[in-house]
Amino acid sequence: MDGAADEPLEELDGLTPLGRAEIPHIDWISSNGRLGKVSNVPAGFSPGSDVALMSLMGYDPKEYHTGRAPLEAAAMRLDLMPTDWIFRCNLVTVADGDMLDYSAGHIETLQAATLISALNEKLGSDKVTFYPGKSYRHLMVYRGDMNVGAIAPPHDIMDQSITKYLPKGKNSKELRAIMAEASAILSEHEVNKVRSDLGENPASDIWLWGH
Repeated sequence: MDGAADEPLEELDGLTPLGRAEIPHIDWISSNGRLGKVSNVPAGFSPGSDVALMSLMGYDPKEYHTGRAPLEAAAMRLDLMPTDWIFRCNLVTVADGDMLDYSAGHIETLQAATLISALNEKLGSDKVTFYPGKSYRHLMVYRGDMNVGAIAPPHDIMDQSITKYLPKGKNSKELRAIMAEASAILSEHEVNKVRSDLGENPASDIWLWGH
C-alpha cells in the first residue's frame, strides 16, 4: 500500500495513522498470509510504479517498458504513430527557479483542462499536441525526432533549482523552448491569476518527462 504508513503524529500519541487505525482485515491477512520480499524492478530500471506494476502484472519491463508516458497514452487510447515521442506533461509551480510544487497545488481537473487547452491554442502545431488528463497529470506528443536523455520526475527535485534538471542532449533545445513558451503563456492566464489571488499555487510551468 504505497504511502499508507504516513508519519507519526503527536495528536495520535506518536503513532502513524495506519498504526492507530482499526484494520482487522489487513491484520488478518498479515497474520495468516505469507510475508516476504519480492524484487519487481529489474536491475538498471528506475524504481517507479510504472516499472514495478508492469512487472507485477506479468509483463517483463525489459521487453515492454518504454516509459511512463506511453503507458498513459495507451490508457487514454490516443491514436499515435510509432515515430511519435510522448511526454508526461505535469503542471507544476516553479518559484525563483526552484521546483516549489510538483502538482501545482493538486490543481482541479477542470482548471487544468482550461490551461492545457490554452497551450494547445498557442503552441499546438503539426508537431506538438497537448492532451488533457486529470489534475496536474497530462501528456504532450511530439511528432518527429525528439531523442533527449532521461529527465527527472518533478516530485524528485522538490525545492531544488530546475536548471540542472532541464532536458539535455540531442533536440533538447527545442524541448526547452516549448517549456519556456508554456511558462510565458501560463503566467498570464486568468486561471493562474485567480489561483494566486486565492493564495493557491499557480500552474506556472509544465515539466516534460517520462518519455
